[in-house]
Amino acid sequence: MSVKRQILFIVLGVLFAGVKAQVQVDVKLDSLQLFIGQQTGLTLSVTLDAKQKLRMPDIKKGQELIPDVEVVEVGKLDTAFLNDGKRMTVSQAYTITAWDSAFYYLPPMQVMVDTTHYESKSLALKVYTVDVDTLHLDQFFPPNDIMELPFLWEEWRMVVFGSLLFLLMLVCIAYLWYHVKHGKPIVRFIRRKKKLPPHQVAMDEIERIKSERKWAEEDSKEYYTLLTDTLRNYIRDRYGFNAMEMTSSEIIERLISENNEEALDELREIFRTADLVKFAKWSTLINENDANLVAAVEYVNQTKIEPDPNAKPEPEIIKETDQKRLTQVKIMRVAMIVLGVLSVVLLAWIIWRSADLLM
Repeated sequence: MSVKRQILFIVLGVLFAGVKAQVQVDVKLDSLQLFIGQQTGLTLSVTLDAKQKLRMPDIKKGQELIPDVEVVEVGKLDTAFLNDGKRMTVSQAYTITAWDSAFYYLPPMQVMVDTTHYESKSLALKVYTVDVDTLHLDQFFPPNDIMELPFLWEEWRMVVFGSLLFLLMLVCIAYLWYHVKHGKPIVRFIRRKKKLPPHQVAMDEIERIKSERKWAEEDSKEYYTLLTDTLRNYIRDRYGFNAMEMTSSEIIERLISENNEEALDELREIFRTADLVKFAKWSTLINENDANLVAAVEYVNQTKIEPDPNAKPEPEIIKETDQKRLTQVKIMRVAMIVLGVLSVVLLAWIIWRSADLLM
């Protein structure tokens, strides 16, 4: 063999050995000896370049590594980076137990890095049986009571929140059903409207009558009907009794304790003239009509009460049209159906989750 070929083989051997040394697979047991049913930890660690792809062995909880050696728990992968992130060590922890006394040989565990398989070393596990006191067979310990698991809020938290949400959904469904059954809208539009005081309403109406002087000239009956109705409405809103359904004399008698004599004299004169015009076909002069209009203004000014400037305006409920009401009813029905379906799904989940936690 030539010297060049020997040098080439040496270089390739060194490079191959360096590549092989890049991946290290290690496995260890926390305890090499234990009694039947006891548990010990098994840790598989793989050190490799950070850019390499690693696949750990597919070992699940309850699986047997070998006959009578069972995996009780599988921990989470733990990754630690080395050399400024260029290399890393991936560790997988397992908890194992054995159900028979024997000396067990645990075969190497296999991992795959990129496309290459690597194996760990093999392990030995000694499992001892529990000694039985054959000399005192009559002395034994009774079986332990069934251990009750403690209540863990973390496990039941979602069930509790889900139950509260389910109850809330039932309340919403009942609320919507009540409004749909009675045809009542959920949303009612309310606006604040400043209510005019009674004397202001009366003065505005008197001003309107004054502007229509043709009534006084052509139809005295219509003129006095409007004027007395305005005063009756004012008295109703001012004193709180239904003056529209009372005669002129009944109104005067009712107001004797409320008004002064001068104000009542003016009101009597207006009602007297109005009764003559309406029932006796009395003809009045223009100046007489104007005098009664002025008397009505004087009566309102003498008996008015100024409103409180700090009073809040009264709310006014805006009635909805039938079309809007029907639209709201349709929306409420759809919402009831959606909430009903969601509540059934939520109840099924609550029952399934509770049964799973109680098992």
